[in-house]
Amino acid sequence: MDYPGNLFVVAAPSGAGKSSLVKALLELDSHVQLSVSHTTRAPRGQERHGREYFFVSQPEFDAMVAANAFVEWASVHGQRYGTSKKAIEERMAQGADVILEIDFQGAIQIKSIFANAICIFILPPSWEELRSRLERRGEDAPEVIEMRMKNAALEVAQVDKFDFVIINELFDRALFDLKAIVHSQRLKFAAQRRARAETFQALNIP
Repeated sequence: MDYPGNLFVVAAPSGAGKSSLVKALLELDSHVQLSVSHTTRAPRGQERHGREYFFVSQPEFDAMVAANAFVEWASVHGQRYGTSKKAIEERMAQGADVILEIDFQGAIQIKSIFANAICIFILPPSWEELRSRLERRGEDAPEVIEMRMKNAALEVAQVDKFDFVIINELFDRALFDLKAIVHSQRLKFAAQRRARAETFQALNIP
């Protein structure tokens, strides 16, 4: 089904800068909304149901899995997180552009469900720079960094399955590229016809 809003899916290896780029885009473009996932973990701090996450019980999550309500879901540190198809559809139906941060496997799954999804992969400029960024974060032990580097090699090998590729060498340039992809997608014929259906009808454009 076509919706007036667009769906952007952003994937990248850990340390490539995906979250920072998406956060900066959201601050610049109020028409883009971050997809809100369902989770079985408890709220933290000032988190609110429906804003940071949809907080659900384990049985509720099980029921959603059984009903195929998720376009993708995974277990992380003993808790489960899932992307609801209905939540994405509702926002897109309202005309919002939805953006998801996700791994490459989830991106491919979503593309199989939402044919119009725009998949974007963020690459580091080099393996040396990726390792340096992971080390500068100071969050991971050396063995964890090695695991992330091995996973990154597997993830980068899937880049040809994505519609757009951004090399995050200079953050401002990478952000410009991300904004350009979002804006150009809105101007495509199919996207404009979905978003401005009344104008197309008034001009007798099928």
